[in-house]
Amino acid sequence: MNEYSFSVIIPAHNEEKYIGKCLRSIVSAAKYVRPDKVEIIVVANRCTDKTTAIAKHYGAKVIINDDKCIAAIRNAGVKAASGEIIVTIDADSMMTKYSLREIKEMLESGKYIGGGTNPKFDRMSVGIAFSSMYVAVNLLPIMIKNGGYLSGAMFWLYKRDFDAIGGFDESLVSLEDMDFAVRLKKLGAVNGKKYGTLKGSYILTSSRKFDEFGDWYLIKNRKITKRIFTGKDRQAADEFYYDVR
Repeated sequence: MNEYSFSVIIPAHNEEKYIGKCLRSIVSAAKYVRPDKVEIIVVANRCTDKTTAIAKHYGAKVIINDDKCIAAIRNAGVKAASGEIIVTIDADSMMTKYSLREIKEMLESGKYIGGGTNPKFDRMSVGIAFSSMYVAVNLLPIMIKNGGYLSGAMFWLYKRDFDAIGGFDESLVSLEDMDFAVRLKKLGAVNGKKYGTLKGSYILTSSRKFDEFGDWYLIKNRKITKRIFTGKDRQAADEFYYDVR
């Protein structure tokens, strides 16, 4: 048995406005398993604000990282992990209080290889709803090809299975989460296990891109959105994720 049961990995680039809420949600969820068995790892990616200080305040282990690749950033966090169960969550998201307990129960049932979590925005509007539908329509061919809807948002699985599928694909600059889910599902099929989605728990994620650029941002910028869906367009990924102005 490892020192920790859980390692929760949080990639974070200048997240001082959000990461405190994320960390508090993990601390709260840890109370329903064993708080002393939950390790939090923040991968501080090119941070110039108070992200690192906030993470340390909550007792998180901080890894410094300079990559412009979310797959590499997440992999760096998992590489430093001690837990037997890996959970990934974005810094601007919050897990609900029974999330870790539900993950533990689903994995220990032996029925699931791991899986994902359904997200909810912290606010909703007509523009955000249409944008979400637009994204879903563009991802539909990929989902159909791989046997239907696969949840993402917050992944959970045993570390041994993360290692078995080689982690997140660092050749992808976007859609690395979809690719990860597909490969995890395939590993589950080989082992007679299902890809799961948390049933009672979810994550609450910020609508900050919509707050900053407008609720119709994705619809108005369909060209760059479609380029993101290729998974390989570095310029689009930099513009959309890393060099946002």
